[in-house]
Amino acid sequence: MQSVIEVPRDHPSFAGHFPKFPVLPGAVLLDVALQVIRRERGIDLTQWRIASVKFLDVVRPGDSLRLEHIVTSNSGLIRFTVRVGDRTVANGSLSSGGPSSAVQPT
Repeated sequence: MQSVIEVPRDHPSFAGHFPKFPVLPGAVLLDVALQVIRRERGIDLTQWRIASVKFLDVVRPGDSLRLEHIVTSNSGLIRFTVRVGDRTVANGSLSSGGPSSAVQPT
């Protein structure tokens, strides 16, 4: 499944991270990606945990982000990749788990 991630060019996190070279903090990128996955897959994030995540490149104001997410068969994983054009900026996976290891909703 593919989705567009909308991060406004004037998102407040760009202002403080970093003043002369604004980039989107990884935590914000991950939060937005998780919310899109939650909405589009209709899942309760409290039943999933972040198994892995890697931030591989920067996201700048105005970048057009594409999120790809797939459920791997019988493994209880959702794998995701965030791209800007042909650059992979982040990837990772979610695994099904109980509330003690859950993603906390924002």
